[in-house]
Amino acid sequence: MIEPGAELPPLQLPPVSRTTLALYAGASGDHNPIHVDLDVARSTGLDDVFAHGMLSMAYLGRLLTGWVEQDRIRSFRVRFTAVTPVHAVPTCTGRVVAVRDGLATLEVAVSLSDGTVTLLGDATVAVDPR
Repeated sequence: MIEPGAELPPLQLPPVSRTTLALYAGASGDHNPIHVDLDVARSTGLDDVFAHGMLSMAYLGRLLTGWVEQDRIRSFRVRFTAVTPVHAVPTCTGRVVAVRDGLATLEVAVSLSDGTVTLLGDATVAVDPR
């Protein structure tokens, strides 16, 4: 039974590599060079490239679909709070905050090993009637 306070099993991802960023750029169609070209990143004052925000959102989607079937997800939204540097190790977490009328509301987040929170959001999922 899904109840308020329940924690989703955390999803820890491998370090974000340059290969991951290149593959994500191709898969998503987001070829913004700030995510894959070190020279472009440095020309803007950054030390290195950083991950696409939507890559982190996709990781949160994996957290959710690892917990419930995809067709039970009713809503999913996030806000970006910090960049995810290349080589960072993201961990996705979630917690049930309310259950009402057959729907569970969750708080979800992506954080890095240094404690930086890069995404905060919420999701609503249908509660399994079993």
